[in-house]
Amino acid sequence: MPEGIPPGLVLVDKPAGISSFGAISRLRPTYGKKLGHAGTLDPFATGLLLVLTGRATRLAPYLVGADKTYEATIQFGVHSTTEDPEGELTATGKQTSEQAVCAALPQLTGEINQIPPAASAIHIDGERAYRRFRRGETVTVPTRRVAVNAFTLMHFDFNSQQATVTVRCGSGTYIRSLARDLGELVETGAYLTQLRRTEVGSFSVSAASAPDLIAAAPAGALAWLPSRAAVAGLEQRTLTSDERAVVGHGGRIAVDLGGDDDVALLDVAGELIAVARVEAGVAVPKIVLVPA
Repeated sequence: MPEGIPPGLVLVDKPAGISSFGAISRLRPTYGKKLGHAGTLDPFATGLLLVLTGRATRLAPYLVGADKTYEATIQFGVHSTTEDPEGELTATGKQTSEQAVCAALPQLTGEINQIPPAASAIHIDGERAYRRFRRGETVTVPTRRVAVNAFTLMHFDFNSQQATVTVRCGSGTYIRSLARDLGELVETGAYLTQLRRTEVGSFSVSAASAPDLIAAAPAGALAWLPSRAAVAGLEQRTLTSDERAVVGHGGRIAVDLGGDDDVALLDVAGELIAVARVEAGVAVPKIVLVPA
């Protein structure tokens, strides 16, 4: 990682047509090779990628489970083998209405059972499902329980048989599968033509920038946040100078905090030094970002 840039979080607005890893790799000349992420996007999708830099890559577990918000376009009257534009398309010749779509949405809202796409990154017998799918194998992906907090119809065009929707959901939800299942409920078939992730937890794509723009700017100058932003949901504790030295070496300190939750330990300037587990009034460092 370039000298002088502390570990942190880069908000990337991924364009369509490249993989998430392709977008992340464009940051390496600026931020170094040690980069991580908190959830990928399919190549056809756009929107917010949370990219962690340097030692902050170890903070990914505090971000991957966050709720996400998407804007999507669904095409009715067509089946896709991958449930998105990259699959083989078959027209059904059937049409639906705005009323039918609105009536079906509640059935796909809340805690629901979902079968992820066969062309997904889920492991089946130790191998990614999409690799088996591409070889022409029959792929059976286990049903999973997911949370769809909101599934809202924003616009429906009868002539094109397209709907624009927004989805707020928990981690692990496939928007492609929501489109497929919505098509089954209205008995026309459907697939996802466009997908944009607009929010991950409290982070918004409005604060993000394209990977090429980020890479062209000095490190930390564009769409970058300090590592404490990744653990903003944790209780915070400011360290004294003596405590800072102890924690920087991985040592334990006494804290006056209730419960046994994780705590973010910051120095007097607000820089995240470590994340610790509180055990009976003692903070035990789990992740030290800035060694002594």
